[in-house]
Amino acid sequence: MSTFRVGVIGTGGIASKLHLPEMQEVENAEVVVLAGRKQSRLETLCNKFNVPRWTHSYEEIIADPEIDGVIIAVPHPLHVKYGLMALKAGKHVHIQKPLSTSLIESEQFVEAVNASDRTVLALPYVSKPHVLAAREAVQSGTLGTVSSATARFSHGGPEVYYATIQEILQEDPDDDLWFFDAQKADVGALFDMGVYSIAHLVAILGSVKAVTCRVATLAKPTELEDTATIILEFESGVLGTAETGWCDGARTYGFSIHGTDAKVTNPSLTSDLILSRPSSLVDEDAPLIEESVETGGYPDLNSHQEWVTCARKGKQPDISNANFARHVTEIMLKSLQSSREGRTVKIDSRI
Repeated sequence: MSTFRVGVIGTGGIASKLHLPEMQEVENAEVVVLAGRKQSRLETLCNKFNVPRWTHSYEEIIADPEIDGVIIAVPHPLHVKYGLMALKAGKHVHIQKPLSTSLIESEQFVEAVNASDRTVLALPYVSKPHVLAAREAVQSGTLGTVSSATARFSHGGPEVYYATIQEILQEDPDDDLWFFDAQKADVGALFDMGVYSIAHLVAILGSVKAVTCRVATLAKPTELEDTATIILEFESGVLGTAETGWCDGARTYGFSIHGTDAKVTNPSLTSDLILSRPSSLVDEDAPLIEESVETGGYPDLNSHQEWVTCARKGKQPDISNANFARHVTEIMLKSLQSSREGRTVKIDSRI
């Protein structure tokens, strides 16, 4: 099998923490070039991950006929711009979350993907065993009638994240955090971390038809939101809440799905899934019966493995595809609109 040759555009924190380490685990695939602004960072990453060359030109990578796929790891507002260029050049695309900060751009991207024969994997990647098992529990009726769900993905903020990245790259501290700059980032914690809460619930429960949201800025030096809570009305009738923020120093990553017969819970900061059932239907104080859900039968690939596998098969990812990302993006944009206008807002797209 020929080697799948990849170029990475953008050498910020996510490239060093996610994309380059995961690509090293993918069989018959290789990152052959990096593009970014800082020469020192390019040299560090090329040495650390055995990448043979680097450039300052994103366009050079996209135009290179020897490259099969492009990983887009630039700031939020630039994702679709370079995604469209890569598709036009005939490249497979692995695109960073969020897909876009514009609904028009998101629609343009989905149209371009549908008109192409290239594979696009759009983060966040939620095809993990515990998520697939929760999805199966819902679809199989194990939980009874599902009535509600909640997910929370939050952390201590971009400054904590970047301190981790600077340690990885052995760089001096940098107080210029583009995440806090409304002109560079465009959107705040909802798009940065809330995207995970929403994507997990949509992967498990399906399309959302309406949202009601409130956002706030409580602790961070930005005019963007650092805290958000969304009520999601799913097409199935289930009500869900997606919580997020940059003000959770103790970090929370997890979800729970509640039904008339049972619930499944993903404890925070784990990949476990716990099924809980009542031990009595006549004693509300009776202890719950709890058991770990076996997830070993589900595929456990990182996003780059799935991307390359799908590209070789000529197919799109089952969940983390462009249409899914467009739906999640609309949910987030309509959530910001809901918060501004103080009303429930309808979602038009479906997965």
